[in-house]
Amino acid sequence: MRVPAALALFTLIHALAADAEAKHLVKRATEHFHTAALRHSAGLARDLRTALRGLSAEAPPARIAVRGSTGKTYCVSSKPSGSLGKTPPGANGTSSAAPAPSQSSSSVGKSTAKGSSTAAAPAPTATSNWKLAQSYSGNSFFSGWNFFTGADPTNGIVQFLDQPTAQSSNLTSITSDGNAIMRIDTTPQVSGNRAAVRITTQYSFNGGLVLMDSTHMPTGCGTWPAFWTNGPTWPATGEIDIVEGVNDYTNDQATIHTNAGCNLPSTSPSMSGSIVGETNCAALETGNQGCGVRASSTNSFGAAFNSVGGGVYAMKWDSSGISVYFFQRDSIPSDITAGAPQPANWGQPLALWPSSSCNPYQFFQDHSAIFDTTLCGDWASGVWGASGIPGQEQSCAQRTGVATCEDFVRNNGAALTEAYWEVKSVQIYQPAS
Repeated sequence: MRVPAALALFTLIHALAADAEAKHLVKRATEHFHTAALRHSAGLARDLRTALRGLSAEAPPARIAVRGSTGKTYCVSSKPSGSLGKTPPGANGTSSAAPAPSQSSSSVGKSTAKGSSTAAAPAPTATSNWKLAQSYSGNSFFSGWNFFTGADPTNGIVQFLDQPTAQSSNLTSITSDGNAIMRIDTTPQVSGNRAAVRITTQYSFNGGLVLMDSTHMPTGCGTWPAFWTNGPTWPATGEIDIVEGVNDYTNDQATIHTNAGCNLPSTSPSMSGSIVGETNCAALETGNQGCGVRASSTNSFGAAFNSVGGGVYAMKWDSSGISVYFFQRDSIPSDITAGAPQPANWGQPLALWPSSSCNPYQFFQDHSAIFDTTLCGDWASGVWGASGIPGQEQSCAQRTGVATCEDFVRNNGAALTEAYWEVKSVQIYQPAS
């Protein structure tokens, strides 16, 4: 997708509506840059459709499409390939549960035993069918992650930093409470890209339970944060977006992207979120739109999430399928805080892709967890002038008085002070037997 074309299309449709009064990481990078032109196009089209739902009944219904540089028409998407920033097969690392004095090297804890862990799981206070396999928290949080340093494949105006530079620039740090911070550069004005952070676990997994406890996520016009998992060969090994959104959105969007053959039933299983976009999850058949589910909770993303002290996101991948849960700070299940998770007691997930229509071990393999924050890019820039999305009832263009996302971000560093992650922990569990 090319943002100017998408914005031109959006402007034209809005005008008609008004008349009607209605990277160590470089090895794998080459495998995935061919997807860069498609990435994150689906999110834009879904948002345009949502924003235009208020059109006059006299206007014919329209399906928004965007034409990419290859001439292919598609609906708009998710993130760059997860193997950008991954370790080669067989070199997946581990992270010790014991606090370390510093996080000066992204390769700390590396092991030749894929999926192994030196972390000794604490004795749970209750029974659970899950055992702790990997934990990132406290002073050792950044041990066992790779810092991606390539250009952002989603066309964001960021430069991802290596670990020593990110730490010396105060873009990464550990708070006195033991929480990990990942920031965006807030220099008042820049002429090019702003420094940012993207990290990928060296540990990889096939199935499991991923818990991410955060007190703050990036928010504000121009931001595009995500916490997600991905396999080494996109889209054959799948992508699971657990936390994602742009600008001032308040409702999380969880999405999967796969090879052909994976679908989300239109009469979906029990989940609290709403389907947005396609029910065909095949990335290459839907312009990488994937199968998205928007949370019903208006404090599951952005400033609203931060205002309630954040909470816990959980992604469960087992024989029943893929599911994503969200628990705000005052509603975190006691079994999670006890270190003995019992997903069967959690109630409805935010999103669910059942195994009956998408075999989770066929379409997803060898995933690692990823944090990133980009600025503008295909999605956040593409909906800069859009309104009608929860949290963005007024467009960022109207709110800031600046015509483009890029101009705003480059000239208003102070507006990015809330564009940071504060993470208490990431824990990856495996079946106990």
